[in-house]
Amino acid sequence: MDKPAHRTLAGVVVPDTPIVDAAIEHARQHCAPYLFNHVVRSWLFAARLGQLQNVVHDEEVLAVGTLLHDITLNESFAGPRRFEVEGADLARHFAAERGFDRRRAQLIWDSVALNSTPSIALYKESEVALATAGICFDVIGLQYDVIPAAEVSRIIAEFPRMQIKRQFRRCFCHIASTRPETSYDNFIRDFGERFVEGYRAPSVVDLVDAAPFAE
Repeated sequence: MDKPAHRTLAGVVVPDTPIVDAAIEHARQHCAPYLFNHVVRSWLFAARLGQLQNVVHDEEVLAVGTLLHDITLNESFAGPRRFEVEGADLARHFAAERGFDRRRAQLIWDSVALNSTPSIALYKESEVALATAGICFDVIGLQYDVIPAAEVSRIIAEFPRMQIKRQFRRCFCHIASTRPETSYDNFIRDFGERFVEGYRAPSVVDLVDAAPFAE
């Protein structure tokens, strides 16, 4: 695979290729403004973490997977599966249509499907791990001390946070209240249990006890 051309965005050197440009535009079209800024920041943080930690990775796969990781996270989400899986299918199709081979497209699927499951994603291929690290950096400050503060400030200045904490809460609670069956085994459950009246997730203990076997 040829080494891609590069450009600088918010002080971070990133690949400058047609599919990266297409992913940026696709994210812009499918994400609310605050969410678009989040996915771009996540990508930039992911790329910078990879550079600072000398992680060898496919820059285009990292870009596309991170930029498209939240294209189904919105208040019109209708399931039927959890939003990460629905989004992963769309992102993989996006990549395959533009010439990515099966392995690269699958890495993008994994990056999107596992983006909110760092206990698994951080131990997968470098592209998946970096995507998750960049997303977690932006959402909860994971590895916050790795990227110099001035670089973080520049990225946020160019792609402001736009009250993301409040916006996330509203969106997560909407999914928990309208599609609770998609939230029981992911982080949205926490928002449902704390903020959504009447929300009640099933217990895995009960599921195990009710399994249709004699012992």
